[in-house]
Amino acid sequence: MFGFVANINLTEILIVLVVLISSLSVHEAAHAFAADRLGDPTARQLGRLSLNPAVHVDPIGTLLFPLIAYLTGVPLIGWAKPVPVNPRLLKHPKRDFALIAAAGPASNLVMAAIGAGALAVARNAAGPGDIAGGALTGPLVALLFTFAIVNVLLAVFNMIPVPPLDGGNVLIGLLPASSARLVEWLRPYGILILYALMLTGVLSTILGPIVGYLRYILGV
Repeated sequence: MFGFVANINLTEILIVLVVLISSLSVHEAAHAFAADRLGDPTARQLGRLSLNPAVHVDPIGTLLFPLIAYLTGVPLIGWAKPVPVNPRLLKHPKRDFALIAAAGPASNLVMAAIGAGALAVARNAAGPGDIAGGALTGPLVALLFTFAIVNVLLAVFNMIPVPPLDGGNVLIGLLPASSARLVEWLRPYGILILYALMLTGVLSTILGPIVGYLRYILGV
């Protein structure tokens, strides 16, 4: 049974939302950048080749659903506004579509590594017994830790090979045409499949070790 969080930590909520919004903005901008470089200017022409959160945030998927999930523990899948891609403008549609899809999770891994590096520096900034230094670096450490973890989770979750997630689109680009059509057929049911995996615990069983290994490598 899901319970409502009695002691709401507004600072923690703010940190998580800021990190999530910034991370998703970079994720979507990475899709737009890859598409533009591979011949499709659609996203750039629509103003999506930008780090400005305003062009990527979906009020429900990026703000409301994550907030409800945080406060209640209810498993809700969030999202940002998807970057439009016109495969007909790509030089190698099948391959390039897969590369564009992979660009988002790849950007999250890069951000996770940057966050982990900055976290290591921040943790060592205040020596043992340095109470004043610890008070100053404490909030920064919390922010960087959340930044690294959120980006690891975004990278791993988005690479699940189920459309409409990026991993599903990468898989479609890698498979032969007949197999790719089968994966594409699953697209309308992708969210239902993901919720089934989440509610049965299969998703955490599969992704847990991957997330743990990445955290071990990054030192977070």
